[in-house]
Amino acid sequence: MNSLIVDRDAPGGIRLATTTPEPSVSEALVRVSAATVNPTDLHFAAQAPHGAVIGYEVAGTIDVPASDGSSPAAGTRVAGLAMGGAWAEYAAVPGAQLAVIPDHLDFDTAATVPLAGASALRALRALGSTLGRRVLITGATGAVGRIAVQLAAASGAAEIAAVARDEQAFPLLRELGATSTSAVIGSDLGIFDGVIDNVGGPALRDAFALLASNGTLVSVGRASGEDVVLSATDLQGDWGGSGRTIRTFFMPEEGGPDLQSDFEFLINLAATGRLHTNIGERVSLSRGLDILRTGAWKGKLVLQPQA
Repeated sequence: MNSLIVDRDAPGGIRLATTTPEPSVSEALVRVSAATVNPTDLHFAAQAPHGAVIGYEVAGTIDVPASDGSSPAAGTRVAGLAMGGAWAEYAAVPGAQLAVIPDHLDFDTAATVPLAGASALRALRALGSTLGRRVLITGATGAVGRIAVQLAAASGAAEIAAVARDEQAFPLLRELGATSTSAVIGSDLGIFDGVIDNVGGPALRDAFALLASNGTLVSVGRASGEDVVLSATDLQGDWGGSGRTIRTFFMPEEGGPDLQSDFEFLINLAATGRLHTNIGERVSLSRGLDILRTGAWKGKLVLQPQA
């Protein structure tokens, strides 16, 4: 089958190749209709061994169910999280990490939900109850930030401040549930009970300064690529700053191993029009390879291996 693999000698370190997946007893063989491109995939591609097939998020049809009975039956439309290998015509996916897709939800949309959706969902859970509380979300136009805004609104947060560099996206963020939008993190935004930070670096430092006593900042992403530098003053706990927490985050280890139920919940939201993702382009594997090598695309890049 055709797939995109790691090749250090190829331009961009990726090339099109022919591979054969070998599912374990707990994995289903999925005929891939859509796979997405995430920062996590690109990090994997930079670290993985030569010949590894790339890709985590996947949607398609089960060709051969997991032999241990953990997956839905053959012919079922599913979406979920592969442990690598999604950028291919067929992928071996853990049965416990696959959720059924309703017939009226397209594969492309379903494929954009698992990784970013579960990350946003579990990060918000890490804040505790957000009902009636104030939440700040940085990197709000990214895949995780965009979904976090919507889930925070659905959870009953009293105020949701969305921070993003692209001011043209502010009207959309408000439509999705943000009560305020800003390009910078400043004291004028007020004080927050919880923060979902997708940027890191100075943004994390500035957001931490806006936490209320006993508030929690969940560090989900590091899009800035910069180090976080906190001064002694930043860490003072007097005058309303006591008990603040910076919490590290790794989605698969948050909230237990039951990813399937989270995927089902999120896919149901998408299927009923209560969760919106941002698909940029839909392309074949070969065209996707060209785009990945340029490093330039907007929105979620969806690969269609069967095209």
